[in-house]
Amino acid sequence: MTRYTLVIGIDPDVERNGVAELHTSTRKLDVEALGFADTVERLFTCRKREAEAGGRILVAVEAGWLNESNWHLSRRDTLRSAAAKGNAVGRNHETGRKLAEMCRWLGLELRLVKPLALHLGGSPMWKGKDGKITQPELETVTGQRLGRTNQEQRDAALLAWTAAGLPLRLVGERKGGGR
Repeated sequence: MTRYTLVIGIDPDVERNGVAELHTSTRKLDVEALGFADTVERLFTCRKREAEAGGRILVAVEAGWLNESNWHLSRRDTLRSAAAKGNAVGRNHETGRKLAEMCRWLGLELRLVKPLALHLGGSPMWKGKDGKITQPELETVTGQRLGRTNQEQRDAALLAWTAAGLPLRLVGERKGGGR
C-alpha cells in the first residue's frame, strides 16, 4: 500500500464542501466547511506544503454519481419537490466532478469513492439521522475532540479516515446501547 502523509476527504456540496485533512503520522484530523474556491485554494496549499516536506497526498472525493441509483424520493413528494431534490443532487454531483477535475489539474492523486454504506444487515451503522455518523461517534472513532461539525464535515472526516485505511471501531460502544 502506498504511504501518504496527508489524506484529504471531501464531501462535495454546492454551498460548502466538507473538507477533512488527516495527517497520517499523527492521525490528527482538521475539518472545515469551505466554499468551492476556498476548497481549491486549500488543495493548492496542501500540495505545495507536502511537496516541500517530501510528503504524498491522496484526495478522496465522495462520488455519489457512481451509485447506480440516486433516488431520494418519498411517497409524499410532489412533482415540484421531486424536481427540486433532483436539481440539488445534480448540483452537488457537479461540484464533486469539478473538484475532481481540479485535483487532476493540480496533479494530486485522486480516489473517487462511492458514498459509504449507512446500513449493515438492515440496521443503521450510525446513530444519526438516516444512519449518518454523529459528532460523538466520530470523536470516538478518531479519539479526537473536533469541535462543532456539520454533516458534510463529519462525512469528509469519515471519508479521509477510511481512505487512509484506518479502522472504524467504536471503542466501548455496543449496538443499541450506550458506552
